[in-house]
Amino acid sequence: MCNDAKKQLFMYEHDASRLELLIRILYWILIGIVMAIYGFIAGICSFIQWFHILILGSRNESLSNFIKGYLEYYVHVMNYMYFMTDKRPDIMPVPVGIFEQELQKNS
Repeated sequence: MCNDAKKQLFMYEHDASRLELLIRILYWILIGIVMAIYGFIAGICSFIQWFHILILGSRNESLSNFIKGYLEYYVHVMNYMYFMTDKRPDIMPVPVGIFEQELQKNS
């Protein structure tokens, strides 16, 4: 059965754990290492993608999916990295979907 439950990222949470604040330091280091390696490879893929578009006039799907995976992982860990939640993300990238929704302005 497909679980279509969506939750908004970067929501305000009042309660925070002091213990989690200390654990977060180790998590920052581990996620930072993964982000650095993943980001470096994604940067190389972006560079190759640029040449692919320049020469062939189209995008390579595999390169695009790898770069997309990096961007999704980056967004997935940001709410933890910037103290928005105490819910720890996985250290290794997991498939997540990031969606954009335009909100109505209150005039």
